[in-house]
Amino acid sequence: MAWLRKTRGNSCETFRDERSPNGFSLLPWLLMGMGAFSNLFQGETPEPWIGGLGLLTFNSLYVYVSFRSFVKETREATSTRVALALLGLVTCALALAYGGNWLLFFPLLGLATGAAVRMPQLRPVGLVVGVLAGGVSVFHDGWGGLDIAYATWISTMVTAAILSLSEAVRQLRTAREELARRAVEEERLRFSRDLHDLLGHTLSVIVVKSEAARRLAAGDVAAAQAQLNDIEAVGRQALTEIREAVTGYRQGTLRDELDRAESALRAAGIESVVRRSGPPLVPQTEALLGWVVREAVTNVVRHSGAARCEIVVAGSGGERVRLTVTDDGGGGGQRGAAGGTGAGAGAGTGLKGLTERLATAGGTLTAGRGPRQGFVVTAELPVEARGLGAERVEVGVGSPVG
Repeated sequence: MAWLRKTRGNSCETFRDERSPNGFSLLPWLLMGMGAFSNLFQGETPEPWIGGLGLLTFNSLYVYVSFRSFVKETREATSTRVALALLGLVTCALALAYGGNWLLFFPLLGLATGAAVRMPQLRPVGLVVGVLAGGVSVFHDGWGGLDIAYATWISTMVTAAILSLSEAVRQLRTAREELARRAVEEERLRFSRDLHDLLGHTLSVIVVKSEAARRLAAGDVAAAQAQLNDIEAVGRQALTEIREAVTGYRQGTLRDELDRAESALRAAGIESVVRRSGPPLVPQTEALLGWVVREAVTNVVRHSGAARCEIVVAGSGGERVRLTVTDDGGGGGQRGAAGGTGAGAGAGTGLKGLTERLATAGGTLTAGRGPRQGFVVTAELPVEARGLGAERVEVGVGSPVG
């Protein structure tokens, strides 16, 4: 189980990392430098070997800064800051030397700056990068070069805003997962503590009374019988308390029970069809219907010999909900009275118990042969089952399966 939890946790972590931005998110923007690359091959750049070396240096520094900007420790490292400064110097040198398409490296510098710098340093650094881009661009293209300055400043700020928001979401997700993990641990601790207190006291009483009964058995049969009666009473009370604890801990939703039913039917080689419609149900009603699904599907798997089972949950008149479990099997003898209209004399003990519980909640349960073949279990309850309120739905632990 520990291995399974670890594997699931690693899978979730991998999935989360795949969804989160990383250095690869910034690489497609290098296509903005294709114009300068084209100038090198077309011979439009003087001293092309210097331009090629500069282009290689720019791309290397850009990739280095990009991939180190998505982890706080590497983003704030001195090497990353030095690489960003060198990237700025190379950008200014290439833009001053060649102009034209080479000016487009300034918006790329803005992207790298926005990725590597956060508030409060972002404002002054972004302003410096924008002013550098504007000065060099105006030097080459006149006032029209201010477009490059604006694009550089926007790329810096927008990149920083998007990545900061992504990082905040990632931190919130991590915090939520940590809170959920702690809640599960606390619930497990509570449950184990409750069971320890319950069983520790009960078993201690049973051991003491058993020893007393053994000592009294030879000389005082009546007293020994009284001790045995006490042991039985304590055991029954312990069973009730454990039943309440386990039911409160394990009570799930109708959706969960339907999913488990489908899984059980598939494992038994039985085709399953599940349909659900109607109004939302209160947890107590869902719990009762969930136990009907569990009992009926268990009987289908064990006794029916069916090839197909259909489970339908539907509203009935807006105030009641009906659950029907139908199979096409022929092994109905162990499940209920042939052709019966209720969980009567021939019905299994589990169905009898469920009939009583549904009746207490204002519902009904019928079980018997279908009109053609197979077996049909039908449960009907008010949308809000009466008499349940906020109390737990107590289902007998260890009830025999019908």
